[in-house]
Amino acid sequence: MDPMSLKEISPDQLVYWQWGMITLNGTIVFTWGVILFMALGSFLITWRLSTDVKMSRWQNLLEVIVETMRREIREISSQDPGSYLYFIGTLFLFILVSNVLAIVPGFVPPTASLSTTAGLAVCVFVAVPIYGIKSRGLGGYLKQYVEPSPFMLPFNIMGELSRTLALAVRLFGNIMSGTKIVAILLAIVPLVFPVLMHALGLLTGVIQAYIFAVLAMVYIASATRAQEEREEKIQEKGEES
Repeated sequence: MDPMSLKEISPDQLVYWQWGMITLNGTIVFTWGVILFMALGSFLITWRLSTDVKMSRWQNLLEVIVETMRREIREISSQDPGSYLYFIGTLFLFILVSNVLAIVPGFVPPTASLSTTAGLAVCVFVAVPIYGIKSRGLGGYLKQYVEPSPFMLPFNIMGELSRTLALAVRLFGNIMSGTKIVAILLAIVPLVFPVLMHALGLLTGVIQAYIFAVLAMVYIASATRAQEEREEKIQEKGEES
């Protein structure tokens, strides 16, 4: 196999500049590229927003995407999606755009790097207690770690850490494996098979972006919904008495 094909498996292996311990690799470059692409796209779409019935196709598309995300968040959390939309929406769009841009020649999705997926998983790991404490208070949130028994504390902590690891490894494994398979097929079979694999890779990338966002919302909802359930039970008891 061509050595260059091996380097395209992971953007971490593409080193563009190095000075001592400071390295500018493909993961950083492609991540910045995705961020700039999304920022420029957002600016071009939103700088002339219209409230009339007649609006641009891009604004129409953007509103469909936002409304779809709001509906999904509301269905998962049974809460107002406003406070979660920015975080979950950003995660979904970043992963989606990163994966879709894989069709661009020479572009390797930053999500094919474990460092990127681990960073995204850590963001979710930090966001869960932030939303949980905001909704339930510090004491109410920490109390869940010792329920139903204080002996469950280490297991609950391990559960938090393991699901963060699972988020990172699941996304990394699916995107990296798709990139690796295409690189291998490019070296040993005719053009038609890599084209089909690219199409399958795009579908997988969209699905993985959706799954990551849904799981992140499920984790956040589980940290915030308990307080609402407790209030509903108290209200029901009050009505019965």
